[in-house]
Amino acid sequence: LIEHQRAHTEEKRKSLSQHSHFTNHQIVHTKDIPHNCSDCGKSFSSSSHLVRHRMNHTEGKPFSCSDCKKSFRQKSNLVNHRRTHTGEKPFNCSVCGKNFSSSSHLVRHRMNHTEGKPFSCSDCKKSFRQKSNLVNHRRTHTGEKPFNCSDCGKSFRQNPHLVKHRRTHTGEKPFNCSDCGKSFRQNPHLVKHRRTHTGEKPFNCSDCGKSFSRKSNLVTHKRTHTRKKPFSCSDCGKDFNRSLDFVAHRRIHIRERLFSCSDCGKSFRKSSNLVRHRRRHTGEKPFHCSDCEKNFSRSSDLVRHRMNHTGEKPFSCSDCRKSFISSSDYVAHRRSHTGEKPFNCSDCGKSFSRKSNLVTHKRIHTKKRFNCSDCGENFSSSSHLVRHRMNHTGEKPFSCSVCKKSFKQKSNLVKHRRTHTGEKPFNCSDCGKSFSQCSCVTSHQIIHTKGRKPFSCSDCGEEKTLQLLCGESFSQSSNLVSLWRTHRGEKPIT
Repeated sequence: LIEHQRAHTEEKRKSLSQHSHFTNHQIVHTKDIPHNCSDCGKSFSSSSHLVRHRMNHTEGKPFSCSDCKKSFRQKSNLVNHRRTHTGEKPFNCSVCGKNFSSSSHLVRHRMNHTEGKPFSCSDCKKSFRQKSNLVNHRRTHTGEKPFNCSDCGKSFRQNPHLVKHRRTHTGEKPFNCSDCGKSFRQNPHLVKHRRTHTGEKPFNCSDCGKSFSRKSNLVTHKRTHTRKKPFSCSDCGKDFNRSLDFVAHRRIHIRERLFSCSDCGKSFRKSSNLVRHRRRHTGEKPFHCSDCEKNFSRSSDLVRHRMNHTGEKPFSCSDCRKSFISSSDYVAHRRSHTGEKPFNCSDCGKSFSRKSNLVTHKRIHTKKRFNCSDCGENFSSSSHLVRHRMNHTGEKPFSCSVCKKSFKQKSNLVKHRRTHTGEKPFNCSDCGKSFSQCSCVTSHQIIHTKGRKPFSCSDCGEEKTLQLLCGESFSQSSNLVSLWRTHRGEKPIT
């Protein structure tokens, strides 16, 4: 009897389970969505979906991505997110073979093959497969923008648009390239960038077979076949097939309408760029650090500065393990290993690993604009003038916390600190010997070059070396300077 009763109990349990699935399935046809969120009004077809959604209003985000530190409330969401870094797309459409990173994306895609668009707009009759898409579309008619930025007050129709916009204030770039370390605010931008490394060109021209890495480039190329020129200048009527050419042409007409700085005359195409530039003249720094009260003129500078407090250095060099706060510093550092110097001076041909160094160098070919009010000496950069001014004021703002010795430049303090810590971070790649300064490694490594003496005197051609008491030889530029002074009849520096 007991065994017989269990059979009925199991049958009933199975019936109930099937009934719940049937009820949920029926909602697909009835469009009845009975479970509403009391906080935001969003509706769900099942109570379990509502429970998961309610976590958005109530709970934290315990699951963090090790690559970009983004956090999630559910582990499944983290698993899906991780695929944006790995590129994994395990869900395959059996009809067309297209792959997707999440099952929900595959389900939505499958509707293209099987179902219609049951949700129609009453204004323009446009149809959608999902009710949420209809809700977002309806805002184009009503003008409703319910998602507001707390920093600047700008409003958006969709929350994802607000999330992307917020990154312009925080400077956050959570999508990192695993090859070069460059960061992006949006994943689609990272996907496009990755093609510069992989060489992938997925967009093909049906007329000539030429391939492109970006769809926009294919669209532009197609116009060479159709001879279509969709960009027309309203001032002179000239037509262009590329927006870049059109924009460049338009500057001829709108040059007088640019936003110009009343202090230095520099012009900008956007008023926001002028506002940022004006802070150089006014000294305004509206972005405040809550830890040390330091102020900054740009939000991105504040974000980088905050890492000094948190100790976060997300960009690590695979060769020497040195870490960096910003991707630009990391990319520039990598060139110290590769020897790459992509920025060339058009006047003298000298090359640099950083663009900022080229800009500073270019000033030696032009007028030196930065003048010392005390002695009248001119300098090519403001930083050089600031350092020079310390000779007049005696200011040494960088002090050693151990011995209280002061320095004019932070780099000199960093080098001095190694006399206390014993740190020798620069290693010889030939023998492994360590040094406290990079210049010492450079001088030392000449002993491995079989006596090569690279410092030649332009007057007599002699190559100079310094012979130490122990017999070890080093070629040094300082010896060349001393020799050169004897030719000029100058006194040696003592």
